[in-house]
Amino acid sequence: MDIFVIEGGRRLEGRVPVVGAKNSVLPILAASILTQERLELENVPDLADVRTMVGILRELGCDVSGEQSGGRLGIQAPAEIDPVAPWELVRKMRASFEVLGPLLARCGRADVSFPGGCVFGVRPVDVHLKGFEALGAEVRHEAGIVSVLAPDGGLRGAEVFLGTPFGSSVGATRNVMMAAVLARGTTVLHGAACEPEVVDLAECLRAMGAQIHGAGSPRIEIEGVASLGAARHRVIPDRIEAGTYLVAGALTGGRVRVEDCRPEDLSSVLDAFWKAGVSIERGADWLEVQPREAGARLRPTDITTQPHPGFPTDLQAQWMALMALADGVSIVTERIFLDRYMHLAELLRLGAHIRRQGSAAVVEGVQRLSGASVMASDLRASAALVLAGLVADGETRVHRVYHIDRGYERIESRLANLGARIRREKAS
Repeated sequence: MDIFVIEGGRRLEGRVPVVGAKNSVLPILAASILTQERLELENVPDLADVRTMVGILRELGCDVSGEQSGGRLGIQAPAEIDPVAPWELVRKMRASFEVLGPLLARCGRADVSFPGGCVFGVRPVDVHLKGFEALGAEVRHEAGIVSVLAPDGGLRGAEVFLGTPFGSSVGATRNVMMAAVLARGTTVLHGAACEPEVVDLAECLRAMGAQIHGAGSPRIEIEGVASLGAARHRVIPDRIEAGTYLVAGALTGGRVRVEDCRPEDLSSVLDAFWKAGVSIERGADWLEVQPREAGARLRPTDITTQPHPGFPTDLQAQWMALMALADGVSIVTERIFLDRYMHLAELLRLGAHIRRQGSAAVVEGVQRLSGASVMASDLRASAALVLAGLVADGETRVHRVYHIDRGYERIESRLANLGARIRREKAS
């Protein structure tokens, strides 16, 4: 098992390009099941989660070619698919459950295990299943397997409400949208998620011949078609990766330019940086953190995670690491995944002053952090610990970095190119 060893105290300087969005490419890969023709993808990130999804597709009989390390993949599903994805295939990540919608639409039935993934609280799939039922499917679950059967004649278009007490479900929006593109008639998704990754999936489906209108708004209308065809699609840049490197620059006080990104996808994050006193210059496809004077401290900033375009839950842990060094008290409130605070205890080991109060964390900024051995618990918590290690005095050792490999492409080499002292080692 690998660990990261980080020697803190280096100001980062330089440029870092953003790769394709993990949360876009995974459902887009699943969408390849919807057609027998070839789907060509560009800007595919080289991530553990992508390799997991590719493995699932291959087990389902898909031909996958190309070099993931080169950013290109071609996928072609077989004429006949056995629509079964057992625990052994889907246990590693939650996004694997999104093969259910395409399998149901293409094959008329599907048996998929309940998903695995990051462990920061219960994330039920009932909204997904409610959406399939609205399209006329029969849903049963037993012994950890979800079995879904379309009615005679296939899925039927319907009015579907996808809202939850915590906002719109991104995964359910994508899963039900993929099922509906081959349903008979018109489907209207109400309370749909508005995230850029939902829009990216819709753009790919449209390139394949789907009729989708309103993606990016709470109301998506889908006119079912008989079949989908071949397409070529370029995955959008990863806004969470972009935000993570911006935090790295702000934490260390250096000049870091994040390239090949979409600044419009980070409006709430840029507003939070402005409130914290971080100066960021902006171009058409880049953002650059400006250097901070030696000894100057960040302003404390309250943020609340919300569905897009609000502050993203996937940047909450990284922002907490940033506020740990602010000059005053910040409040970080989690409204999407209420138990997403597993990084809190590990930040305390580095000397942060944080206490949890219900769905909020009270962060009292300190002058300095000190290096220690910490344990990564999930993908974004891992990133927060690496960021904190960049500014902690002495040596920080981050264990279980396989979590971070799920969503960041070679983060250690990218940070090293910016001047960080970070290396990957085998745990002893």
